[in-house]
Formats: sequence, C-alpha cells, structure tokens
Amino acid sequence: MTETTRLRAGDTAPAFTLTDQDGNQVSLSDFAGKKVVLYTYPRAFTPGCTTEACDFRDSEARISAAGYEVLALSADPVAKLADFKQEYALPFRLLSDPGHEVQAAYGAYGEKKNYGKIVVGSIRSTFLIDEEGKIIEALYNVRAKGHVERVLKLLENSTNRPR
Repeated sequence: MTETTRLRAGDTAPAFTLTDQDGNQVSLSDFAGKKVVLYTYPRAFTPGCTTEACDFRDSEARISAAGYEVLALSADPVAKLADFKQEYALPFRLLSDPGHEVQAAYGAYGEKKNYGKIVVGSIRSTFLIDEEGKIIEALYNVRAKGHVERVLKLLENSTNRPR
C-alpha cells in the first residue's frame, strides 16, 4: 500500500480556493486570523457521511464557542452539496473538490482499505487549523460515528493550552 503524505501539527495548512454549495469561491486565506475545523468526507448522502455532517451540525454551538469555524470538503458536485446542506440544515460551508487536489494536498486522498480491499479514494479526515494557518491536529482514517466528540475534546483542550 502506498503511503500518502500526512500533515502533522506545526505544518502549514495547504492553501486552497474551492467552490462552495452556493457557487461562491472560498479560500483558506479568507479565514486568516480565525481558527478552522476542516473535515473531509467521501460522499454526501451516504450513511456515514450524513451521520458525521449531522454530528458537526449538532455540535456547531460548542465548536463556535471554542472559537472555530467548520468547513466540510468532498469531491461532490456543487449542486449535490447544495441539496445535502439543505436536506440536513447544515450551518457550515460545503466545499467541492472534484479532482481531489485539495484532499490529496492534505493527505486525505489515496489508498485505503474498504471492506478488506485496497481502493483509492477519499480518506475521512479532520484538520484543526490555527489563526496563522498552521495545523494544530491532523486526524486521519476517522470513524464517522463518535468522531465529532473527539474533535470537541481537542478543541476545548486547544483553547486552554498556553501559546
């Protein structure tokens, strides 16, 4: 299995400009001076991805209270993202990365095991990015269910951590 390059704490988050569910261009640089939770997921409307998105939605107040803004990223087309956002009342932006370039830059696209087989695809991952665009945490191969609670603990710990 080929190893995908993984980001680590302290690395600079790769810059990107992608289209959101409303057709607007969104760049990581738009969030300079703000903290971001960027999570990548394989496909909208699948059971695991829906569970994860709804967990992030339901935890939005706690994430915001910790000083973070959520961005979600998949290869889905913009129109599908708009439907997904509306269907589940998701309060954060959904970004379309149809060529997987941004996912690959973050180490969230490559070979993975799926039902015991090696396949190439999106790797469910979450990145905590600080105000200066540095990675605080890079979490790979996360499970959809229960993952957001782990992220919340990390966020709450990072806001209490001295700089």
